[in-house]
Amino acid sequence: MSVKNVEHAPTVTVTVVYHSVHGHTRVLAEHLAAGARGVPGAEVHLAEIRAEDVNAGRWHDEQTMALLGRSDAIVFGSPTLMGSVSAVFKAFMEAAFTPFIEQGWKDKLAGAFTMSASQSGDKLTVLEQLAVFGAQMGMQWIGVGDMPGNNWSGGSRDDVNRLGSWLGLMSQSHADLDADQAGSRGDLITAERYGERIARLAQRWVNAVPYETPRMTEHEARALSASLREAAVV
Repeated sequence: MSVKNVEHAPTVTVTVVYHSVHGHTRVLAEHLAAGARGVPGAEVHLAEIRAEDVNAGRWHDEQTMALLGRSDAIVFGSPTLMGSVSAVFKAFMEAAFTPFIEQGWKDKLAGAFTMSASQSGDKLTVLEQLAVFGAQMGMQWIGVGDMPGNNWSGGSRDDVNRLGSWLGLMSQSHADLDADQAGSRGDLITAERYGERIARLAQRWVNAVPYETPRMTEHEARALSASLREAAVV
C-alpha cells in the first residue's frame, strides 16, 4: 500500500490536545500538527484545553472528548509549571476517568510535549506524568526518534532535539519573550518531525501502511542540524 498519492491514502485521525498559558506551548502544538499534516491521509486536529471549561476543579467539554474518542493518535501537551502539568491540564486528565473505566482510548497511539522557561525546569517529570497517564488509558506510547543535538562544541540551540529528550518532546522559551518567539528553530523543527513520526506510525498501526524506519548516525544527525541552520540563514 502506497501513501505517495494523497487521494488514495487511507485516513488516520491525529489530535493534538494541549493547554497553553502564554501561547508558547500553543506554538509548539501548531508545529507538531503541521508535521503530522504533511503525512498523506492524516486528518489532524488541534484541541485546546481552556481554563474557562474548568468549573469547581472539574473540566468538561463534550466536543473535545468526542473528538478524542474517534482519534487514532492523541498527543498531549502542557507547560511545565512547578515540576508538573498545569492545573488546567490535570483537570482534563482527571476528566478522562470515563474513557478510562470504559477503556475507550485503549490501543490508541499517544505522545507528549512540554515547554518551560528554564533549560531543565524538571520537564522530564511532566513527560513521565503524561506517559503514566497514557499507560493507564491503555495507550501505545511513541517517543521522539531523533538523535540528540547541541551536545558538542559545534552544536547550537537550533539543533534538532537540542535538549536530548526521547520520552516526549521538550522545548524551552525565555520567560520575557512573546509567543511568536517560542522555543528555538531546532525545537520547532523537532516538533514537526515528531508530529510526522506519530502520523506515519498511526498509518502503520491503524491501516497497515508500510513504514520504513528512518535511521541516522550521530554524525548524520549533526550534519542534518547544520544543513537546517544553513537553510535558515539563506
